[in-house]
Parts: sequence; structure tokens; C-alpha cells
Amino acid sequence: MTVTLENVKPLIGSVVRFDDRAELFTEDAMALFREAMETRTVLVFPEVDFSDEEQLRFTDMFGARVNLTSDSVSEKAKEEDVYQVTLDRKVNKAPEYVLGTFFWHMDGLTVDMPPPAATLLSCRRASADGGQTEFSSTYAAYDYLPDDDKALVENLKATHSVRASLRPIADIIPPEDEAKMNIGIVKDHPIVWRRANGRASLVIGTTTDRVEGMEIVHGRALLTRLLEWAVQPDFVYRHYWKKGDFVIWDNCGAMHRVIPYDWESGRMMHRTSIAGTEAVGA
Repeated sequence: MTVTLENVKPLIGSVVRFDDRAELFTEDAMALFREAMETRTVLVFPEVDFSDEEQLRFTDMFGARVNLTSDSVSEKAKEEDVYQVTLDRKVNKAPEYVLGTFFWHMDGLTVDMPPPAATLLSCRRASADGGQTEFSSTYAAYDYLPDDDKALVENLKATHSVRASLRPIADIIPPEDEAKMNIGIVKDHPIVWRRANGRASLVIGTTTDRVEGMEIVHGRALLTRLLEWAVQPDFVYRHYWKKGDFVIWDNCGAMHRVIPYDWESGRMMHRTSIAGTEAVGA
């Protein structure tokens, strides 16, 4: 097998190198990718140019697929379970929601199921300006957290809500669209998630609203401080998209955000997701 990994930064990110595309769809390659996800968090496949059918095939080989698409905000892609991430109003009925991705977050923390284990994203059309995606390793953020802060957050829970995640863009959401966004959904998760494999990560981002047992302002100040810690340069990888790029990341071991881009850029990403098998509080 000629598939190899090239680390991008010491603590996060690897680029997948290969001679033959067909080798990406072998069990040996999948085993390599699954193992790499546990240590590298983000895997980049440059300009591999998967079709939707190939992306779904890769998704199904990597793990159990979960449908996180929403008919209420986006037109269906040709293939079921492929979600089109775009500001194009012809495709997205509530594009303002996508603007929330400009801020650090994890997917699926407010849904009634374990959060997705991994997210898989293909670039169909890149933006000429902006549109890069940044990933922050919350594994590394926890590992290097000072001991006194580890002790502080060890047994704390944070309340996550859609409303909190929309706070930065609340002024531009049309009132008629608010009903589509399930704003009232609230979930409590430990700030420190200890995984079955023994690793621990911080579960933070814009969905966090308050800390259980703390005054609201004190809790929000703590969450802000943790977020600022987690996005320092050593923990962050920024991906500059080219058409055909394909990226996979550990959804609850990495926050992500998009560098702002213009509404008319035509940027189009196709997303699939791997079902989570661990509840955050388990």
C-alpha cells in the first residue's frame, strides 16, 4: 500500500498522500485512517475530487453513517445523506444559519443522540476570498491545560443551546426563520469528555451558554477563557480549500470555524457524518 501520512503540525493535522485513488477504499487504508484520527484529529486528502457516491462509499467504509441533513433549511443533494453547506439562497432556505459556522463550534451537541464521531467534508467550489476552515484540537487543549485549570473544570458541566450558538448572528436572522432552527433545544454536557480510548478533550464552543453551579457571568467568563486557550496557534490548523479537497476530523476532539467569505462567492461544501457511539456524559 502506498498510502502514507504527512504531519502538518506537531499537535494536529496530517495530509494523506497516495499514488492510486483506489487504495483509499481498501480496509488497510481505512484502518490507517481510523488510527490516525485518534492521534492527528484532522486528515486532509488534497484534490482527491470525490463524487457524492464516492464520498458516501468512503463514509460507509469508515464508520456507520448518520443523516444530519435538514429539509427545513436546505434542498436535498442528489444523494441522500449529503448535506450541502452554502450561502446560496437557491439551495439553502435559511442561509443565515450557515453564518454561525464563522464561530468556533462542534457539530451535533444539541441533538438527541451521541454527537457525530467524525465529519467528512468535500469542497465542490472554493471561495476566492476567505472560506478557509480552521480546526482546534481540544485534545491538545486539555492535555496542555495548567493543572489548576484541569482541577477546576474536571467535574463541571456546561449547558449547550442552539440559542447560544446563534447569539453572534441573532441580529440578522429573519423572525420567520427562527422557527426553523430549533432554538429552544438545550443539552448539558461535561466540559471534560473522557473517551473510551482513554483520551480527554474539552467540549466547548459557541453552543456553550453557562456552567452548571456557577453564576452566569462567572461561568461564561470561564468558557471564554477555555475557548481562548484552545485556539492558540499550536493547537490550530487552518485549511486553505481547493476544489476537490476532502477533509475528515474527529468532531468532538476538534472545534472548527470558517473564515468569513462573501455571500456571492459560490462556496459549496458537501458534508457527510459518522454516527457517534459514545454519549458525552457516559
